[in-house]
Amino acid sequence: MPALLRLLLLASLVLGVVYLCLSLWARDRCRARLERQWDEEIREGDRAAFVREGLAIRQGDIRRRLIWGVLVIPLALIAAAAGLAQ
Repeated sequence: MPALLRLLLLASLVLGVVYLCLSLWARDRCRARLERQWDEEIREGDRAAFVREGLAIRQGDIRRRLIWGVLVIPLALIAAAAGLAQ
């Protein structure tokens, strides 16, 4: 049991770093997509405000998907595999 807890702690630390990197990368990609959309389609109004509002709208969805995909599901699979192995 202590080995499983140690594994889950180490995995959560590593996955936390992966989550942070993916979160920054996804935000940068979203920002680039919004800037490109403004440049190609809109071209009127404040570009920075358009990007800021778009990021605010999309940020919750990106964060939710990353938390589930990077943190919750892998840790649950590790715990389930360890439980089945006993």
